[in-house]
Amino acid sequence: MGFMGTLTALLYGALLVYLGGWFQDRWIGDFSLLLFLLTLVTFFYWLAERLYFAPARVKAAAKAEAEITARRADLAKQGIEKVDNSFSESARAKILAQPWWLDWTAGLFPVILIVFLLRSFLFEPFKIPSGSMLPTLESGDLILVQKFAYGVRLPVIDKKVLATGEPARGDVVVFRYPPDPRIDYIKRVVGLPGDDVAWLNKKLTINGKAVETTALPDYFDEEGRAYTQQLRESLVGVDHRILLRADRPPFVPGAEQFPNRDACRYSAEGVACKVPAGHYFVMGDNRDNSVDSRYWGFVPDRNLKGRAFFVWMNFGNLGRIGTFR
Repeated sequence: MGFMGTLTALLYGALLVYLGGWFQDRWIGDFSLLLFLLTLVTFFYWLAERLYFAPARVKAAAKAEAEITARRADLAKQGIEKVDNSFSESARAKILAQPWWLDWTAGLFPVILIVFLLRSFLFEPFKIPSGSMLPTLESGDLILVQKFAYGVRLPVIDKKVLATGEPARGDVVVFRYPPDPRIDYIKRVVGLPGDDVAWLNKKLTINGKAVETTALPDYFDEEGRAYTQQLRESLVGVDHRILLRADRPPFVPGAEQFPNRDACRYSAEGVACKVPAGHYFVMGDNRDNSVDSRYWGFVPDRNLKGRAFFVWMNFGNLGRIGTFR
């Protein structure tokens, strides 16, 4: 198989081991880093193909053709005209053909590069893993995240290099989970930097003003097989639905220690926080079934990945496809 074939097989083996362990939850994968490494590796193969391997195959084909032509000329001098050996197009094609290890590396580079650029700077897919955003988003929804909504960031290191906007109240955002940035979370922004946010007796107040809600028909949660109170909430003109559970207490059980925790006051009625500069207070729409800023604190601006805006697929319910707020 040769050195390059063996090396490529080992690289593919390592990739399969990594993906297998990720799929089996043996470790947390980093798809951005993986895609970056795949882009680099396939680029080096592509560059080597253009600069060395392809010219070498062309040279080998030319050499083989020249040797056969010289042999035929030599035999012709000896009076031998009919010979079996000739350099056919199929023989040339066989010499010029890429070996499998180049076809599966250099040949994939343009596709991987396009995916890497699109995912890094324009749109990133995300799968809703739980029911914390019900009824807006259901478990299993495949959504798109607009990466440039809050700034252009360098891939992998997430360093913002260009500011293009800031989150607004009501935005559904995907971010790196502050207690473990390897994990992506999705929630709704309810508090901006400097806001006084309070969740007391299951009512949301921002800067001393109660957020307006309107009662809606109860929502049937198919996963929990139960009806839940449903309300329409208006966050500065952004209307969306939320769910409340009458059997859940208003206080926040098990709140963690987190940076700027002294900006929050916990009580039997709930929690009230002053959002620090450069941070956001987020909550799930399924208010009594969401572990969010009430439990683990604020989302730093540097953790933001983008604004979620479109369900592009739900294999269990195609009617879910479309935009949302």
